[in-house]
Amino acid sequence: MGDKAHTHAGAAGRAPTADRPAEVRNVVLVGHSGSGKTTLVEALAQTAGAVNRAGRVEDGGTVSDHDEIEHRQQRSVQLSLVPLAWGGYKINLLDTPGYADFVGELRAGLRAADAALFVVSAAQEADAVAGATRAVWEECAAVGMPRAIVVTHLDTARTDFTRLTELLGTLFGGDDPDAVLPLYLPVRGAEGADGHAPATGLVGLLTERIFDYSTGTRREDPPDEAQRPLIAEARARLIEGIIAESEDESLMDRYLSGETIDLKTLVDDLEKAVARGTFHPVLAAAAAADGGSQGLGTVELLELITGGFPSPLERAAPAVTTPDGAAGPALACDPEGPLVAEVVKTSSDPYVGRLSLVRVFSGTLRPDETVHVCGHGLADGARAAGAVGGTGDGAAGGGPEQHDADERIGALTSPFGKQQRTLAHAVAGDLACVGKLSRAETGDTLSAKDTPLLMEPWRLPAPLLPLAIEAHSKADEDRLSQGLARLVAEDPTMRLEQNQDTHQVVLWCLGEAHADVALERLRGRFGVQVDTVPHKVSLRETFGGPAGGRGRHVKQSGGHGQYAICEIEVEPLPPGSGIEFVDKVVGGAVPRSFIPSVEKGVRAQAARGVAAGYPLVDIRVTLRDGKAHSVDSSDAAFQTAGALALREAAAEVEVRLLEPVAEVRVLIPDEYVGAVMSDLSGRRGRVVGTEQAGSGRTLVRAEVPEIEIGRYAVDLRSVSHGTGGFDRSYARHEPMPPQLAERIRAEAAGKPGRAA
Repeated sequence: MGDKAHTHAGAAGRAPTADRPAEVRNVVLVGHSGSGKTTLVEALAQTAGAVNRAGRVEDGGTVSDHDEIEHRQQRSVQLSLVPLAWGGYKINLLDTPGYADFVGELRAGLRAADAALFVVSAAQEADAVAGATRAVWEECAAVGMPRAIVVTHLDTARTDFTRLTELLGTLFGGDDPDAVLPLYLPVRGAEGADGHAPATGLVGLLTERIFDYSTGTRREDPPDEAQRPLIAEARARLIEGIIAESEDESLMDRYLSGETIDLKTLVDDLEKAVARGTFHPVLAAAAAADGGSQGLGTVELLELITGGFPSPLERAAPAVTTPDGAAGPALACDPEGPLVAEVVKTSSDPYVGRLSLVRVFSGTLRPDETVHVCGHGLADGARAAGAVGGTGDGAAGGGPEQHDADERIGALTSPFGKQQRTLAHAVAGDLACVGKLSRAETGDTLSAKDTPLLMEPWRLPAPLLPLAIEAHSKADEDRLSQGLARLVAEDPTMRLEQNQDTHQVVLWCLGEAHADVALERLRGRFGVQVDTVPHKVSLRETFGGPAGGRGRHVKQSGGHGQYAICEIEVEPLPPGSGIEFVDKVVGGAVPRSFIPSVEKGVRAQAARGVAAGYPLVDIRVTLRDGKAHSVDSSDAAFQTAGALALREAAAEVEVRLLEPVAEVRVLIPDEYVGAVMSDLSGRRGRVVGTEQAGSGRTLVRAEVPEIEIGRYAVDLRSVSHGTGGFDRSYARHEPMPPQLAERIRAEAAGKPGRAA
């Protein structure tokens, strides 16, 4: 990070390798959509010699060739690993999507990384740092992950770099803005015809050297006299910021007394502060000029990554347990230790099949060895309700499948765009792809087969946007179950539900873009065409008051006839009571053998509904009287009579529709509390409380009808400018407003209803 020498360790077309954890740097790129993360990765790859020009791999393809869907969507939708070699180090760059719908890919990148680069576009000035990006910054701060900031688009933007860095200090520095300071200032070239002077170089504030990129290759020059006053103020502030984070408590006193602190001491203290996560340097970068081999600031950024960011040795591994839940040993990042690795991403490759991206935390992963696959996936966080064929309100009876089996490791590869380059091994701290792991899913642990271990899962948001789908044709119906199973196996932020009440197959997604990608993958990757249909909620019916009914089923058509008569009384019960059946027949009017038949008929009719086709609940049915025939009465006849009696009783009283009500918890910045509460009220919601959640955020608790929050995952993002989040849980069923109930009953009867 200054005058250090830099070398190119590696060549295009050959996978970078590492034999020791100290040689590895795992870095995740975080930033909003359009900030330039993928372009930055390509520029770094070009500077490191991995590609021959921006984004082009030496033997074909591009660094950013993730997925055909991404080309059509014009945005990144999945995590991408790009390994580079620089100065004797292997750098694993993890490029994450910036769109909020794909936060699951971001979480996987954070799990695999030891440091984070936050990418901010200078072109968007004050809006450059989205609320979601700030939330991820706070999340990294909570676990002490080292962070740096990279400002992109300086070659085209007119932004005042000094003003932007001050904004970043306020946004990211919190109470200590001097912990977020630039290491370099941009040098502007000559103004063009449009009056804009593009950035052509950088001035190093510590070295006081100009790094000129105007020719496409980095060249060092001393600053001229006119530039020195501009450098002095920023340099002094940077030195004070570094010294404030120094472990040498005497350094500040020496500096304030006028002593000149040598460059080596400053650089060493800077690198230590960055590695500890207490100082966050700001750098600038851009792609190489036409014909150039090095983009603006890319050399400086690679030096920061190798010199300032920690190796896996300096980061604590997640906790582990045995498969039965007992505490496991503390993991050390030791290639000679017991094998413990984790699947951080699962994907399908059209040529090699299923690919698992694995982070090795302990030991060394080698091809052809047998490992133990153990895990819960990430189902508890995002896929708690289950697969096609589940039970109840979409909940999978019995919970997610546990993975606990031995499996043989196939080839180890290193991805680069669409290529897969063979690796001989992956040491502790490194990342690699493993092909054709049939049992392992994202979040599962790979460990030695004789000492199986399980890593604690990382947190994923619950998918809260429902997408109801139907197979387009009979051929699609035959492939639908397998296609959906593969889809949710690749994406742990997607939940698959078979709702037994509405008989719908529902994909729960994080947002509209997430849903679009799911449909594209079903069609393009798995060959399944589906149609989307309106999502239904699980309504119920109940009696509004007591009523009586007589069921008469008498048929004589020659031969054995049918004869059954029963009389019932129905009364409403408190919510949650279900259906009670009471026998109060006297004198044997209904033979004892047929009383269960009446009950069976009543319950069957209740399940089908009596007004709008929704299950009838919370009633007591009392059988009072009836008649039977010694020859023509039968089980089937009394079942039919019981159903007829319930329908007749329903015709004599108001049948109320009950709608599910959800308990909703919304976490938002304080400035959006009013807008969110107003929006919830407009959805027939009742705010039941608010409480301070710290860091300028408020938790709003409300009860809202589920029919009103089908799109809340999308709408909340709009209301809170991407800064809010929520979760929901079923509370109870409540009577629906009469106007809305009338409309639904009319629709069920096939007639146009009045607007609710």
